[in-house]
Amino acid sequence: MSAQTPFLVFSGTHSRYLAEKICNSLQCPLGQMNIQHFADGEFSVSYEESIRGRDVFLVQSTFPNSDNLMELLLMIDAAKRASAHSIIAVIPYFGWARQDRKDKPRVSIGAKLIADMLSVAGINRLITMDLHADQIQGFFNVPVDHLYASSVFLEYIKTSLPLDNLCIATPDVGGTKRASSYSKFLGLPMVICHKSRLKANEVAEMRIIGEVKGLDVLLVDDMVDTGGTITKAANLMMENGAKSVRALASHAVMSDPASTRIDQSALEEMIFTDSIPYTKKCDKVTVLSIASLFAEAIRRVSHDESISSLYSF
Repeated sequence: MSAQTPFLVFSGTHSRYLAEKICNSLQCPLGQMNIQHFADGEFSVSYEESIRGRDVFLVQSTFPNSDNLMELLLMIDAAKRASAHSIIAVIPYFGWARQDRKDKPRVSIGAKLIADMLSVAGINRLITMDLHADQIQGFFNVPVDHLYASSVFLEYIKTSLPLDNLCIATPDVGGTKRASSYSKFLGLPMVICHKSRLKANEVAEMRIIGEVKGLDVLLVDDMVDTGGTITKAANLMMENGAKSVRALASHAVMSDPASTRIDQSALEEMIFTDSIPYTKKCDKVTVLSIASLFAEAIRRVSHDESISSLYSF
C-alpha cells in the first residue's frame, strides 16, 4: 500500500462499512488497525502497520453513543504518537452539532467542546458533510473541508423524481437556505413549513407558507432524528392538496420510533445517505452512498488540489 498511495485510510468500528466503500473508490486497501475491548467497557487503539511520516485519514462518524467519538479521539492520539505526518479526521456525520449556540441560560455548547477535543487530540484537518449549522466550521482552528450531499441527491432527483411537477419544501424555517439552494439550482418553486416546539423532539404546531395543491413535494432537511417534524410536515402537505410527498435528508439518525413514523406517514419515499448506518427495516427508505464523494475529497486533499468543484451549489 505504501508504494501505491501517498496516504493511508483507517476506520473506526461503526464506520467500517463506509470506509471500505471509500477505499474501493480509491483503489487502495483499508489500513490495519486493532481496537481491543476490555471487560469494564474501556478500549484501546493500535495501528498494525507503520504510519510514520504518512498522511492518515481516519473515517468515523460520531453518532451516539459517545464510544464512537472516544474511539476517534484514541485513533487520533495513537496516530500522533506514531509520528504520522498529518492526521485528517473524516467525519461524515458530525455528532453533537445541534448544540451549536447558547439558546438559553446555563447550557453547554457541545459542538464547540467536540471541536476543541478533536483539536487537542491532534487533528490537522477535518473533512465533514452537511453540518447542522455552517458556523461550526469556525469552532476549529484547523482547515475544515465541508462537503455537501447535494451532489449525490441532485443526480437522484434528476433521474428518479417527476421534475416537471416538483416543489421543494423545508420542514422548518431554519432549513430555508438549504431548500432555497435546491429550488434555485433546479428552477423549482419552494414552500416553507413553520413549526413551534413544546420541547426537544416534540412539535407543537405547524403550518405551510406557500401553495402545494396538485404538486409533487420534496421535503429537504439535514437530518431525521425521531421523524416527528418530517412526518408531520408530509401529512400536512397531503392535507393541503399535494399530489405526493417525498423527503431527503443527509443523515439518518433515526432514533425510535422514526422508522415506524415514516412507515405510517404520508411520505412516499424517504431518501438518506449512508453517513450513518441505517439498519432498521422500512420499505420507504432509500439509501444513497457518499463513498465516491468522500473518496474524491480524500484524493484531492492528499494531492493538494481544490475541492470546491465537488460542490453543486
